Amino acid sequence: MEKATAIIFDLGGVILDIDYNLTRTAFEKLGVRNFDEMYSQSSADTLFRDLETGKIPEENFYIELNKCTGLELSPFEIKQAWCAMLLDFREESLLLLNELKPKYRLFLLSNTNYIHIPEFNKIYYTKKRDKPFAEFFETAYFSCEMGLRKPDAECYDRVLKKEKLTPGKTIFVDDSIQNVEGAKLAGMQTILLEPGKYIEDLSF
Repeated sequence: MEKATAIIFDLGGVILDIDYNLTRTAFEKLGVRNFDEMYSQSSADTLFRDLETGKIPEENFYIELNKCTGLELSPFEIKQAWCAMLLDFREESLLLLNELKPKYRLFLLSNTNYIHIPEFNKIYYTKKRDKPFAEFFETAYFSCEMGLRKPDAECYDRVLKKEKLTPGKTIFVDDSIQNVEGAKLAGMQTILLEPGKYIEDLSF
């Protein structure tokens, strides 16, 4: 195995604590009966894929979700339920990023959307910070800005090519097996972050 020179981190479940069950429960309370079929850690239907690749604006997402569910939920209700999964940033994980930065090129690659980005930034700034979250990384890549999402091969390839990274010298860290498998196919070294494990538990 080649000595790594770069690390690409996922966000949710790796640096930011999230709980998909909180969003599922919130939508169920609103009357959405099949939310797991629409979105989960391992899959997303067309509507949520479009949201995470920036193909549908926020207002249209709310309209289409109501069409899919047959409900008449307000944008506020949908947004609150959708953001319920977002918890807290792990301070120990942020400290580790600072420690790793002099040794590796650090990047972020997250499947996320234009609704969640301002919300997790609000969470980040609930504590006094000396720099924006994105500055922990050389570049932060978000699926909604790229028009691509993991585990699609083109998503990894774009980051590798744009940053001129050697796949075999790049470590990819994610908590979702399908995303790790996609990174393996792209030639990267990979780490699947198991439940209950944190990046500060890893050896880099």
